[in-house]
Amino acid sequence: MKLAAALIGLSLLALASDGAHAEGNGEIRIGQTLPYSGPASGFGAIGRTQEAFFEKVNAEGGINGRKVTFITLDDAYSPPKTVEQTRKLVEQDEVLMMFGSLGTATNSAVQRYLNGKKVPQLFVLSGATKWADPQKYPWTMPGMAAYESEGVVYAKHVLRTKPDAKIAILSQNDDFGRDYVAGFKRALGAKAASMIVAEQTYETSAPTISSQLSTLKASGADVLFGVVLGKFTSQMIKGVAEIGWKPELFFVPTSASSISFLEPAGLDNAVGLISSSNQKDTMDPQWASDPGVKEYFSFMKQYMPNADLSNSNYAAGYHYATLLMTVLKACKDDFSRDNIMRQAASLKEVKLPLLLPGMSVTTGPDDYLPFQQLQLRRFNGKSWVGFGDVLDDR
Repeated sequence: MKLAAALIGLSLLALASDGAHAEGNGEIRIGQTLPYSGPASGFGAIGRTQEAFFEKVNAEGGINGRKVTFITLDDAYSPPKTVEQTRKLVEQDEVLMMFGSLGTATNSAVQRYLNGKKVPQLFVLSGATKWADPQKYPWTMPGMAAYESEGVVYAKHVLRTKPDAKIAILSQNDDFGRDYVAGFKRALGAKAASMIVAEQTYETSAPTISSQLSTLKASGADVLFGVVLGKFTSQMIKGVAEIGWKPELFFVPTSASSISFLEPAGLDNAVGLISSSNQKDTMDPQWASDPGVKEYFSFMKQYMPNADLSNSNYAAGYHYATLLMTVLKACKDDFSRDNIMRQAASLKEVKLPLLLPGMSVTTGPDDYLPFQQLQLRRFNGKSWVGFGDVLDDR
């Protein structure tokens, strides 16, 4: 009888604990890991913006009367550190969910743990295809267009504008790199074998990529697709310029397109670079009178007055925070983890302040990809300028 009573007591304690997460005792506790140090520390601006965003939300009364406690910790873009910090957030800080954590390898390291504990892993900042798998991982949802989709869009542009291209590919040797290359090759179809004349990879632990660039240049390629991230973006752009290589088409992923990665390479060296986006470029004059962009600038002026507004990571942080707000508001008075996932998986043509015109966010129980549309854009030495139509990977 005593054992049974003890077990019942423990069960009630567990339920009470889950209730504390669900209702938050008047607060909504949100956890995040980002690289505030290490090779990808430029992305730390995303989390700093979101800290300020939720400060503003709280100043305006919170979400459905609840205040937000947003805890963002440094994982240095290192999977073991991500595991350590995520466990701390879930088990000690008792967060209701994880939101907007960055990286494929880092999020992979905690995906099974979070799903096992039924903790929402919302809007992962990685475009790996694996995040949109509601059957296997129902508590994980991506926050970016799939890398494969982006690869498809770049290949379509090559086929349309330079069908006789000789293509060189430099890619990071992990899921991030492989997904992009898979989409790119899929869209080239049967022509991939003849059009791709050279491929090189690099490890994230490598000090430089200069030897890979020399090999690719020697292939005679006139199109370069660089699937790079963080400091390797700067190294690639600067390295290509230093060896006098001038590819006619030069692509980098959306995740490598921040000014903070272009500046160390010299902005002049980045002129003509092609990337893609589903976001308005807040620095582009064409959006100067856009209500969503004006709202963003007003927020930045009040809450982050010293930020470098040319760094697109600030706008990205704001963009993803407005997406999460849509989900949290839809929860109304039910902040159980089940309901959070239910609302995240039932978005219908949601327009966000910084989403490009003609684009919207739609999800379903069997479709966890919130962003499936992109527009190409080209760097002109100061900012990114969109061109062409809204594209998808069909």
